[in-house]
Amino acid sequence: MKNASLSYIYKAIRKDVKVNGKRVKEDQILYEGDEISLYMDADEIEGFQKKKNRPQGKRQFRIAYEDDNVLVVEKPFGLLTHGDITEKKNTLANQVLGYLIEEGKYSPRTERTFVPSPVNRLDRNTTGLVIFGKNASSLVALNKMIRERTSIKKYYWTIVAGEMLEPLILRDFMEKDHATNTVTVKSNKEDLDKGKVMETIARPLAVNRGYSLVEVELITGRTHQIRAHLAKEGFPVIGDPKYGRPSVNKVMWDKFQLGTQLLHAARLEFTDGQGPLAGMKGTKILSQLPPDFDLIKRKLFEGDNS
Repeated sequence: MKNASLSYIYKAIRKDVKVNGKRVKEDQILYEGDEISLYMDADEIEGFQKKKNRPQGKRQFRIAYEDDNVLVVEKPFGLLTHGDITEKKNTLANQVLGYLIEEGKYSPRTERTFVPSPVNRLDRNTTGLVIFGKNASSLVALNKMIRERTSIKKYYWTIVAGEMLEPLILRDFMEKDHATNTVTVKSNKEDLDKGKVMETIARPLAVNRGYSLVEVELITGRTHQIRAHLAKEGFPVIGDPKYGRPSVNKVMWDKFQLGTQLLHAARLEFTDGQGPLAGMKGTKILSQLPPDFDLIKRKLFEGDNS
């Protein structure tokens, strides 16, 4: 009740607030399980509560899957998952929140301690599937499943420079430079023992003329993991300004005006389910390639010169 005066609050505690059915002093310590009752008019309470203007952006995402507990959306190119210093309003999280409020699937008035939130995050210029928990119990279950790394498998598609002729199973240590927002991949045992391990599996789907179409399974979820890991192995993601090969990026720009990494979160597989999400076991969710990605794929691997 942020708009109530301090004198009003003290008066309410003396007259209109009870803990476990009894009046108590303002220094009463509350414990888990205590029940607080307000003998006050609901409109009066609402009048003292600070109104929150929840920012909503124009809807840009598409829905890939939805049930009562989970919403999986397709994030477009150029949209942040969460806000940062450059953009706080028009984010995927705010757009999803606006959608759920408009559809009557979430009410900020009644859900004062919970906000639907994503459990995985994509870079601004990475496209594809992002998972949201629509209620508190589902969000807790999803976060646990992501943290344990065995219940949800995440697959990405990308195109890399170089001909990848066999799968790569990669396990290294990542060191992040916060000043430049880049990571360095290290492989010696001392680095691995530090605990910040990154694990990636890359499987070639097609190889042609010095490029490879690759499906990447993300075991861990570190910053820039796919881009940095593949670059270290000599297969940089095309268009990637941070970890890519400048000569390759120039060709991609000249041919396709591609100025950033070509990376798409294409598939999710729920291999297990927990709590309210037990029924998700066996669910597979797919996202189509964005038109620009599909065009480049066709021209590089299918001989489409249109």
